[in-house]
Amino acid sequence: MTTRTVELFVDPVCPFAWMTSRWLLQAAAVRDITPKYSVMSLSVLNEGRDLDPGYRAMLDDSWGPARLAIAINGAEGNEAFARWYTAWGERYHVGGQSDDRRATAIAALEDAGLPGSLIDVYDPVAGDETDQSLRASHQGAIDRVGDEVGTPVISFGEGTAYFGPVVSPAPKGEQAGKLLDALETLSGIDGFYELKRSRSGGIDFS
Repeated sequence: MTTRTVELFVDPVCPFAWMTSRWLLQAAAVRDITPKYSVMSLSVLNEGRDLDPGYRAMLDDSWGPARLAIAINGAEGNEAFARWYTAWGERYHVGGQSDDRRATAIAALEDAGLPGSLIDVYDPVAGDETDQSLRASHQGAIDRVGDEVGTPVISFGEGTAYFGPVVSPAPKGEQAGKLLDALETLSGIDGFYELKRSRSGGIDFS
């Protein structure tokens, strides 16, 4: 049996994408799938938009982690990106090491056993190779779902890709597998567009 690839587009700074990525790992333990992580950048998505100054400042500080993710994926492969993303998320999202994103990114490289020199791409340079690769990856998600969504974006390789799922806490065990099954079913329905309800409380990283 061929293992199916489920692609999840994430921005490293997005806590909702992080939670979804943890669910996907749980689902992979009970279903015959291979998770693949790709980058969709909230900084690229919101370029030129009139935003709250605080959110704009957060986005301006989000280029570095996304650029580093792209560089890791290109130089070391998707499995290495997944290792770094896990190390980054454990520090940044779960551990609250968010004041100095560059320092957290460097520490996560060490945690993941990756070359420290990868951090050289961190600072944004408009139009350089990393910038072009980041925009191309981002566009790969936008081409599937449109530009009225954020991260995460999930694709089952065939059928419809869409925003989500937004989960907190991340389902585990067979519950994670059942959610995967349901989402894959929805992806096969061409006219399916949206499901949503109001979130309550904060994010549960458990």
